[in-house]
Amino acid sequence: MRKLSRYFLVALMVASMAILAVGCGSNDADQSGKKKVVIASDTAYAPFEFQDETGSYVGFDIDLVKAIGEVANLDVEIRSMNFDGIIPALETSSVDGAVSAMTITEERQKKVNFTVPYYRSGQSIAVRSDNETIKGWDDLEGKSIGVQIATTGADEARMIPNTKKVTDYNTINEAFLAVKSGAVDAVVNDFPVSAYFVKQNKDQDVKMVGDLKTSEHYGIVFPKANTELLATFNNALKTLKENGKYAEIYKKWFGVEPQDYLPGEPTE
Repeated sequence: MRKLSRYFLVALMVASMAILAVGCGSNDADQSGKKKVVIASDTAYAPFEFQDETGSYVGFDIDLVKAIGEVANLDVEIRSMNFDGIIPALETSSVDGAVSAMTITEERQKKVNFTVPYYRSGQSIAVRSDNETIKGWDDLEGKSIGVQIATTGADEARMIPNTKKVTDYNTINEAFLAVKSGAVDAVVNDFPVSAYFVKQNKDQDVKMVGDLKTSEHYGIVFPKANTELLATFNNALKTLKENGKYAEIYKKWFGVEPQDYLPGEPTE
């Protein structure tokens, strides 16, 4: 009888552990009753996503998904990861979604789903302030270029004919440091991020030159299978644009009302 009781207790413990394990998924509701969603982000891409002096994740994208969470009654958790690891994480459903200033492209759409566009961008050039030889895209031939790996900036740089070398960096900050030190001649990157870096750079040793090369739209990203969460985010984005919250967040980070164009952007 004693032995039987011991076996019963062991079985009860195993069953309890199994129930707890099932309750650890990212889509479970928290104590407030909100469904938890894990959103990946490359948190070194100011002003869209970065860490402030307290270590908290901040930025336009961060504020936007938090506002979406409030509208959709979701508990949004930001999970930091390198940009080139985001789509693989979505393909394996390691995360529920991603927000990371990611351009909607046909190639990416083969692997993941995007929400409706929420921001318009374009590729720009940044160089050292004392560089007087690079004034635009035609001047990049024969030059070394720094880019962030797996970005549309990297794609655009590799289409420039006769470059000396295109170097991929894990984060855009590493690319900016490379141009400051003279390791590369220029950085090709999204305009608002480069503009923000130049504005915040106390040394004032980096400047932007030339016009924008492309016209691109960002979208929030989800695994192909998660069409329900995609629809939830699309509906929430629509609500935020209608109730003025989107405009409030946009103006907070960019200083202007929402606009669907950028200075120097190519006409379509």
